[in-house]
Parts: sequence; C-alpha cells; structure tokens
Amino acid sequence: MTMSTIGELLDHFDVIASNPKAQLEKYVGEGKKAIGCFPYYVPEELVRAAGMVPFGIWGAEGTINAAKEYFAPFYCTIAQMGLELALNGKLNKLSGVIMPSMCDTLRPLTQNFRAAIPQVPFIFLAHPQNRRAPYGVEYTKSQYSNVKKNLESIAGKAISDNSLKEAIRVYNESRAARRKFVKLAGQHPESVSPVQRSAVLKSAYFMDKAEHTALLTQLNAQLEALPKSDWKGAKILISGILADSKNLLQILGDNHMAVVADDVAQQSRAFRLDVPEADDPMTALALQFAGQDYDVLLYDPELNKRPEYVVNLAKENGAQGVVILMMQFCDPEEMEYPSLKQALDKAGIPSVSIGFDQQMRDFGQARTQLQAFADVLNAKH
Repeated sequence: MTMSTIGELLDHFDVIASNPKAQLEKYVGEGKKAIGCFPYYVPEELVRAAGMVPFGIWGAEGTINAAKEYFAPFYCTIAQMGLELALNGKLNKLSGVIMPSMCDTLRPLTQNFRAAIPQVPFIFLAHPQNRRAPYGVEYTKSQYSNVKKNLESIAGKAISDNSLKEAIRVYNESRAARRKFVKLAGQHPESVSPVQRSAVLKSAYFMDKAEHTALLTQLNAQLEALPKSDWKGAKILISGILADSKNLLQILGDNHMAVVADDVAQQSRAFRLDVPEADDPMTALALQFAGQDYDVLLYDPELNKRPEYVVNLAKENGAQGVVILMMQFCDPEEMEYPSLKQALDKAGIPSVSIGFDQQMRDFGQARTQLQAFADVLNAKH
C-alpha cells in the first residue's frame, strides 16, 4: 500500500488504532488465527513463527462493570479493562491469549481470566526477577518453551527454528522503524501531533508487523525529507505505563507541547531493545528479556537507576520538561515517583504528575495542570 502524503499515512494509522475490533475481524475473516498478547514483554515472535497474528490487549477506555465482580475497586484499570473486554465477549474471536504476571495486579488477572473465560485458550507466562543471571536466562527460556508448545497446539503445527529466526528478523525491523519514527516525530512536531504519534505506535499492536513496518517506512522517509522544524512550543518527555488517551494527548497538543521522547511501557519500552542474533532463537528471545532495564516492574539490583535514565533521556532529546502519566492504583509507579521527581528536580527539569485511568471522563483537572505546566515551560524557554 503506497500513500502519497504524511497526512494520509497518519490518518490510516489512526483508523487502525481507533478500531482494533475491525482489524481483528479482518484477520479472522482472512482465515488467520489471532493470539491476544497482554502487557507486557510477551515474546510475540513465537506467535508469528506459528503462522498466527499477535494482537495487543491493553484494555480500552470505558466503564468497568462485569470485571468488578473479580477485582477490588483499587486495582489498576489495565487489568480490569482487559478482563472487562473478555467478559463482554469482545475477545472471543481470539484463538488464545498469552498473559504475563509482571506485578501484583497482573498475577490475579491471570487466574481470574483463566476461571472466567474458559472459551479462550489461556497461556500463562511467568518472567523471572533475576533475569540476567544464567539461571534467569534458562528460566525465561523454559517459560518461553512452554508458550511455544501451547502455540503449536493452537496452530496445529510445529514452530521451526527457521520460522522463529525469520519472525525475529521481522520484529527487529519493526523495532528499528518505530525507534526511527519516535526520533523523527520529535524533530517534526508541527507535522505529528501527540495524538497522531500515539496512533502510529498503538496501531503496531493490531497490525501484522511487516505490514506496519512497510507503511511506517514510507512515513519515516517523508518526515526525513521535511525541512528543519522551527517549533515555537515546549518540548516534553512523557513517562508511564500507558499513554494512549486521546483526551489527555489532545490537551498536550492544545497547549503546544511536543512529545520529543518517551519512557512509556506501551510505547518505547516495548521496542527499545532488539533480539540478539544467535544460533538458538529461543535463547535469543530469553537474552532479550535479560537485557531489558529501566522499568518499574523489573527487579533492579543497582537500586533504582531508572530516574537517572529518564533524566538523561530528557536531556538527550532536548525535552524541557517531563509529564508523568501516573496510572491510578499502580503501586510500583507510585512507590518510584518520589525518587523520580527528586532526580528531575536535581537536574533542573520541571515535571508534573497527571493521575488517570481508563475510566476517566472528566479531564478538567488534567487540563488545568497541563496548561499551568505549559506556562512554566514557555516562561523558561
């Protein structure tokens, strides 16, 4: 598919990001099996190598009703909305789901899902805390091997080393293209708004990665050809787990704040590290997870070096401030926040924390906070 303008490409990505249901029905209608991949660090390459389509499940914006029977009110909405979608039958066309247990909220989600949704084949994934040590790599490999066996059963065929190596190649190309887009979008905020930036990255969860990369390569080429930007607004880095709320992102755009970089689990954390080349592709996948870092959900033996990473990321990309999108009731993020703010303050980088969840309807307080923050940044600019 060849499109002629940046606007057309951005609109196409937005259509897909805004309607994952239609995209899922498209693949199922083509006779393909789709596997739901819950947050996060799921080895999607195994799904592709089995000839199936990985389909990201990060929940959706809306009201939680049925899932309240399984969760206390103070659980994060990423878990609650994922189960809500399933209880409402919106995941029934999936041929299975892979569900990690990265935190104290995701762990009960796995068991609640298994009990409440028997019609969708369930694949449990437990990552090790000590991921870098040889025994951690072996444990990850054993867990991935279990995922592989389950996927083979659903697909009705074996996953060969060659098919897995090819899937890794496709995914590494996708990661490279998305990293390049993040840089280019930050360099040309007049052409890519915060809402559009999110749509491009979010759509990758609902598309075949080769298809997404082909379109993104076109977009990147056109962004590269643009003249140097003369952006007059503020430049920010966003941090958090989820950053796909159009309402929140529109407020950034309305206040002329450009997202020049991010440390968001749903965005750059998902593609900042390639799978290394190795003769054994299963070991390569395990080594990629072993190399993941700077994440509130991952054990840090060096005692929380992520704040320094965020400070450096902001400096490297010319961000004048940091917007922290704080998922309500996310204990790891809330516990880390004091050290992150302290590091940003010490570096002289203004920051603001915006609490939100996927049921949020009133954005008045967030608008007021972000308008005031934009004034602070513009005054320093």
